[in-house]
Amino acid sequence: MTRRCEWATSDQIYIDYHDDEWGRPTHDDRELFEMLCLEGAQAGLSWITILKRRENYRAAFDNFDPKLVSAYDESKINELLQNEGIIRNKRKIHSVITNAQAFLQVQEAFGTFDSYIWQFIGGEPVLNDWATHAEVPAATKESEQMSKDLKKRGFKFVGPTICYAFMQATGMVNDHTMDCFLYHGKNK
Repeated sequence: MTRRCEWATSDQIYIDYHDDEWGRPTHDDRELFEMLCLEGAQAGLSWITILKRRENYRAAFDNFDPKLVSAYDESKINELLQNEGIIRNKRKIHSVITNAQAFLQVQEAFGTFDSYIWQFIGGEPVLNDWATHAEVPAATKESEQMSKDLKKRGFKFVGPTICYAFMQATGMVNDHTMDCFLYHGKNK
């Protein structure tokens, strides 16, 4: 039997996410923008709630194209607020648009969002050695620095805990526990 991190329940969508995405280094700007938006949408909810709606989010937010999202107007916001396939929280919907605008500014300043965001960990994934899921922190000094800088640049829903979850999701940190078959990237 394949051993996974204990949070990867028997739900196939969780297993697929754990096995194929979580903890794998991501350098594509569109994918990074998507994960930043989805992690923000998750605030106060369980990750599986968002994961099950991911395709709806992609459809609703033009596959997370920051140029398109940055231009959304009140009409589009009202349309999104009626979309039952996503979390219809006005602040969270507004944050995706605000974050798209800030994202484009970061791309302009740094060339890519990737080069900006990976600087918080020196450009290389952090490989952690956790025996159990209970040992994994909710935030780190790096996620606190990232959060502070993102907020300074106008991003919303980017607290230290959200930033750490983003870092895990995009492989900036590898928090697969030591008993997981993906610990430190083996079998990738």
